[in-house]
Amino acid sequence: MLDLVIRGGTIVDGSGSPGFPGDVGVSDGRIAAIGDIADAGRTEIDASGQVVCPGFVDPHTHYDAQLFWDPAASPSNLHGVTTVIGGNCGFTLAPLSPGDAPYLQKMMAKVEGMPLSALESGLDWSWRTFGDYLARLDGNLGVNAGFLVGHCAIRRAVMGADATGNVADPGQLVAMKALLADGIAAGGLGFSTSLSYTHNDGDGAPVASRFASNDEVVALCSVVAEHEGTTLEYVTDGCMQGFTEEELDLMVAMSRAARRPLNWNVLTIDSADPDRYRAQLGASVRAAAHGARVVALTMPVLVGMTMSFLNYCALNMLPDWGEVLALPVPERMALLADPQTRAHLAERAASPDAGVFSRLTGWGGYRIGDTFSPANDGLSGRTVADIAAERGTGHFDTLVDVVLADELRTVLWPAPTDDDDESWRLRAEAWQSEHTLLGGSDAGAHLDRMCGAPYTTAFLGDCLRGRRLAPLEAAVHMLTDAPARLFGLRERGRIEQGWHADLVVFDPDAIDSGAMRMVEDLPGGSARLFADAVGVDHVLVNGQPIVSDGRATESRPGTLLRSGRDTDTVLVG
Repeated sequence: MLDLVIRGGTIVDGSGSPGFPGDVGVSDGRIAAIGDIADAGRTEIDASGQVVCPGFVDPHTHYDAQLFWDPAASPSNLHGVTTVIGGNCGFTLAPLSPGDAPYLQKMMAKVEGMPLSALESGLDWSWRTFGDYLARLDGNLGVNAGFLVGHCAIRRAVMGADATGNVADPGQLVAMKALLADGIAAGGLGFSTSLSYTHNDGDGAPVASRFASNDEVVALCSVVAEHEGTTLEYVTDGCMQGFTEEELDLMVAMSRAARRPLNWNVLTIDSADPDRYRAQLGASVRAAAHGARVVALTMPVLVGMTMSFLNYCALNMLPDWGEVLALPVPERMALLADPQTRAHLAERAASPDAGVFSRLTGWGGYRIGDTFSPANDGLSGRTVADIAAERGTGHFDTLVDVVLADELRTVLWPAPTDDDDESWRLRAEAWQSEHTLLGGSDAGAHLDRMCGAPYTTAFLGDCLRGRRLAPLEAAVHMLTDAPARLFGLRERGRIEQGWHADLVVFDPDAIDSGAMRMVEDLPGGSARLFADAVGVDHVLVNGQPIVSDGRATESRPGTLLRSGRDTDTVLVG
């Protein structure tokens, strides 16, 4: 007798091959049989009219902290995600030197939007090595989870406060290489780093990895080559503005030194600037010509996110805006009320210097969320364009007037400027490239600003009943086998006999993401955006249900993925 039989569904196995009717049998956490199964199961699921596919793999989550207070990795679990990768962008919670927890807490709160109160009260910060950190998670996971070792934590552990503002000396580089080797030997999946100008610590200074020389970065990548089942991840200014020659050369050197693929986050595609995205993919072509492999993560949906003139958000990244939005509230409000300052901010936001952040400047499309003053009563849910037409004022002036009336507390929902047919055509074109991979959800980050976890269900719903930019089998492959193969996840990503039983059963007529809402369920009483899944009935991790009849279970069957043990080497060059 089998432990479980899923009967009568359409099996979409993750390979990209056409779906076919059949059953899936599970025993001892693995797929024991596929097809017409005569054996009974101790538990059986009727999947008539539903799709049975592999669990989704989210390659860029920043779930490093949340898994301590939320081992289920919600809401990703509800949306069919069975494997998550953390330790992204060079930011990890280990290694950790005594006394450095406050620094890392504030850094993560600033660069990744994790509420400081949750970081302070939701974790005890008692680990020291990367191995200690992994051990704390091992055995208490609802999903499979693997973690890269982050450059910033390594630098801080070796150089202390000197990690910010200084180049490492030869002895410090040797110590960093040893610390990275220890982290990977303990199970880290590889190395991640950031050279992005948008990444600053809690004091407003550039994060430690931004002070690394190219030689340091490449030397650390060479450590990765010494360990099986490892990979690289990278974020830089070029991810947003377009790569310089130096950045292109660095990515090639990193991949060649590690002899592993390098993925970067995140490729955005806009019909207003199609040359930028094609040039960025050109980095992968150049890498391949030099015996390297560079892969761009790109999201298949436009993730809704809130903006605020009160709290740090992407608006701070617009040219010259950060200086104004960083001022104390009274001074900030005074400048925002000044016509000359407003004109300057609007002009700079519309300039080429805004780069990818120009997609935030469709002021008329902003929808007003929560408001906090009598002057703004009745504006929630309305667009700035509608309010501006009623008042006879310009879109940007109207937006700032609303925000000032709330003493900057207004919650704003921007409408992206790249939601046009041509941008979507270009995205579908990019998905066909061997140099792209779907992902970049930041599911465990920017919690009160965005909710990227539902990209899996939203994408499948769009493919089945919306724009239909990819057939179902191709869409499932992009979410399952493709990321599993890039990271070398051993026996995961496909429905194949003998492989781990990470499975999703969903209704193709209904699968989608529910509406985003704010929930107050974080440690310390802070809130986050959350979205339920629609049409996802069952999710299994290693053969155990983490979602049953659409509701999360208390089961914790996830595996802490360790390099070499749970991953194969994806060799480059």
